[in-house]
Amino acid sequence: MKDTCRLYTDLAWLWPLWGDAATEYAHYCQYVSGLIRRYARRRTTTLLDIGCGGGKNVLNLKREFNVTGLDLSSTMLAQAQALNPECTFVQGDMRTCRLGRTFDAVLMDDAISHMNCRADFVAAFRTAHDHLEEGGVLIAVPDVTIESFRQNRTTTTSATRDGLDVVFVENVYDPDDTDEQYETTILYLIRDHGRLRIETEHWTMGIFSQDTWRQVLLDTGFQVHEEPYSVGGDEYTVFACVKAG
Repeated sequence: MKDTCRLYTDLAWLWPLWGDAATEYAHYCQYVSGLIRRYARRRTTTLLDIGCGGGKNVLNLKREFNVTGLDLSSTMLAQAQALNPECTFVQGDMRTCRLGRTFDAVLMDDAISHMNCRADFVAAFRTAHDHLEEGGVLIAVPDVTIESFRQNRTTTTSATRDGLDVVFVENVYDPDDTDEQYETTILYLIRDHGRLRIETEHWTMGIFSQDTWRQVLLDTGFQVHEEPYSVGGDEYTVFACVKAG
């Protein structure tokens, strides 16, 4: 099946419905902020959110930091800017972008999963390292690792707003456990005042072992700390990475 990027283009208008920014994202962002404060070796006032998407994390993180968002999708950046008009957003590729400035902290979470080969994975972390001040902290959060991946897992999320009823059905599947990729397939059930419309999405994602995460981060030049994070019955390993000076 050919890869698509519809959630970031023609179906991006659905993104605000998939998780409320002010509630579902708040606890996670408080956790991220706490890790930054704990591990930073400098005063932290600026943060770069790499792969910021529609700006839901920014909405919460801007309470504590001066946030800049970076994303490849102009459509998602427009949403992020509308949600956070006082913040700065830049279009760019996390593998190659260089903004010409550094930050006290960097966040990389969901978007890193789109790095579906080792070279892209390494390049993204080099970008994070190059944008950090010495003593600054990168918070990197894998959606899944090889150890935590659950084959054929399917989750559903529903939302209702202004005559729209939407169900998001997300399935993950690894057709070949000898490589470092898996598939995410999303089914969108969209009812506009009761009239059903069905759309689909398919992504090839990257999946790496925890040891690979550790080694790539160490090789990039970070001092690596690991912390647990739990939400909704799911457990994640969060990497809090200090740029040594």
